[in-house]
Amino acid sequence: MSTLTKRATVYLDPALHKALRLQSIETSRSVSELINDAVRDELAEDAQDLGMFDERAKEPTVDFEDFVKELKRDGTI
Repeated sequence: MSTLTKRATVYLDPALHKALRLQSIETSRSVSELINDAVRDELAEDAQDLGMFDERAKEPTVDFEDFVKELKRDGTI
């Protein structure tokens, strides 16, 4: 963890807070570490999703109605 940290107040559902405390005990990690890792993982997933959007931006769009008609014509539906 960085030595330059910011303090924040986060309101958690009581059951989630209990789960975090239990996981903290089981893993010998602080609740703050667990939350930081969860946020980091979520942001990394968002970054990956955005990268995929960029990669697919040049793909042609498919009209839903035309696609369904094609599925029907091919006997898929």
